[in-house]
Amino acid sequence: MSHAVSALRAARLAIATKPFSARGGFKQERCEGCRLLPSHCLCALRTPVPTRAAVCLLMADIEPLKPTNTGWLIADLVADTFAFGWSRTQPDPALLALLRDPAWEPYVVFPGQYAAPERVVHTVAPCATGPGGKSRRPLFVLLDGTWSEARKMFSRSPYLNALPVLSLAPDAASQYRLRRSRCDDHLCTSEVAARCLHLVGDEVAGTVLDAYLGVFTHHYLQARNQLPVAWDGAAHRRFHDAMARQAATAR
Repeated sequence: MSHAVSALRAARLAIATKPFSARGGFKQERCEGCRLLPSHCLCALRTPVPTRAAVCLLMADIEPLKPTNTGWLIADLVADTFAFGWSRTQPDPALLALLRDPAWEPYVVFPGQYAAPERVVHTVAPCATGPGGKSRRPLFVLLDGTWSEARKMFSRSPYLNALPVLSLAPDAASQYRLRRSRCDDHLCTSEVAARCLHLVGDEVAGTVLDAYLGVFTHHYLQARNQLPVAWDGAAHRRFHDAMARQAATAR
């Protein structure tokens, strides 16, 4: 099943001048659907969940190529996920059209201390009212890259300047263990998306996304260490419990 991030990855590979090699990862063949070794494939667990909100990923240059990227996990589960490569001077026209679309109420998700106070918000309504009384669904714009890349995207993207900035207060430390971060309070992209979903009432979807990150992390680390997947382990139990809650909610 293709989605926005896999399509962006394919487009980025098509213009690459040399093969991309992930640092610290395994060098064997990977599944095209989940970027893991075929022996540790995650694709059978990928099940989209309904959400009120949508996610727009603005991705740094090689971010879609990294097998540890968690924006991919968001696109696996949230059907309304959009993904664009970042450019300061030549933004994708489809991105600009999306941000202007009256069906959406876009928010840039970023720490409030980096924005003018009048732009910063801490809460989001599940649906806003737009022109003509039509409802507008939340669209969370996530800057997907390293912390230095994200700061550059935030400060050098004039087409984002008119949007409100949603500033989150993380209620727990990041559980992401596939890349190092200089700051313990920095969340990975899928963790940010999960908190955004909780904020607008998509609590079950947010819980499923957090659990899916746990399963992906387990599969990735087991493959890296040449160990089998613990299909009955804690990560899978948490994921299946979250999916059971999702199924019960949908009835």
